[in-house]
Amino acid sequence: MKILGIGNAIVDVLCKVSDNFLIKNSLVKSTMKLVNEVEFKKLLSSLKIEETISGGSIANSIVGLSQLGNKVGFLGKVNNDDLGQKYEEGLKKENVKYLYNKKKEPIPTGSCLILITPDSERTMCTFLGTAGKISEQDVDEVVIRNSEMIFLEGYLWDEGEPKKAFDKAIDCSKKTAMSLSDLFCVERHKSHFLDLVQNRLDIIFANEQEITSLINAKSFDEVILFSKKIKKNIIITRGDKGAISINNDELVECNAQKNLNIKDLTGAGDLFAAGYLHGIINNLSMKESLFKGTELSSKIIQKIGARI
Repeated sequence: MKILGIGNAIVDVLCKVSDNFLIKNSLVKSTMKLVNEVEFKKLLSSLKIEETISGGSIANSIVGLSQLGNKVGFLGKVNNDDLGQKYEEGLKKENVKYLYNKKKEPIPTGSCLILITPDSERTMCTFLGTAGKISEQDVDEVVIRNSEMIFLEGYLWDEGEPKKAFDKAIDCSKKTAMSLSDLFCVERHKSHFLDLVQNRLDIIFANEQEITSLINAKSFDEVILFSKKIKKNIIITRGDKGAISINNDELVECNAQKNLNIKDLTGAGDLFAAGYLHGIINNLSMKESLFKGTELSSKIIQKIGARI
């Protein structure tokens, strides 16, 4: 297997809302907020569901990689309930090997309410459910050793059992890529994430805000200096300024595509990572990999949802 994704197995529930809905429910636009089951149901009660998808950040990337013809798998924890069943079926339909044996759990399968405002920004309210309870017992050492690379998400990292699962996965892997996921994640786990980036990961995906916060940089030049110094492959997306990839002393840039009919920014980062990793595992250059990432992210933001 080329890449095994390990992440939160979350059923995405997409809904269109007004800016006023966010204000009324004290939600900060373009961020991810963790909610409990009661809060989730309350928010959803007054909304019309546009679509449900087997989601989660890394799962979106893995599906993108599968659609490009790569042999990939995904490991994420669900309950043996209706949503868990749908989750597994959704990934298998996309030719992704689902590598978690689901069983009856005390907590339901996780779900994420993706609220899309008229400006195409997305605000997420996530009920992690059993996804956030992943443990080292759920991580199959043999599956990891049989993968050329693993791809992890910052959303999954947490103290206790998830950290042990992360550590086991990294220890057993040949090569590890990780997405920093979200600014709140970075700020909540800054010292741990910094240690991972400097000492344990090979490939790191971040947006400009996330990497700037991680190292408390005052300017983007500081970010570039840091990235060159640690001798890893760091890929940074910068919105309409495009994206850059830094590997050792090499720095490559790619412009953002212009004049797009933007409908929903939900899967932009996930599909960018899919395109870039497709390049890496198929021996494309850094420039070509960046271009592939940009191509995929440009495609996805012109439709609703995180599936091409």
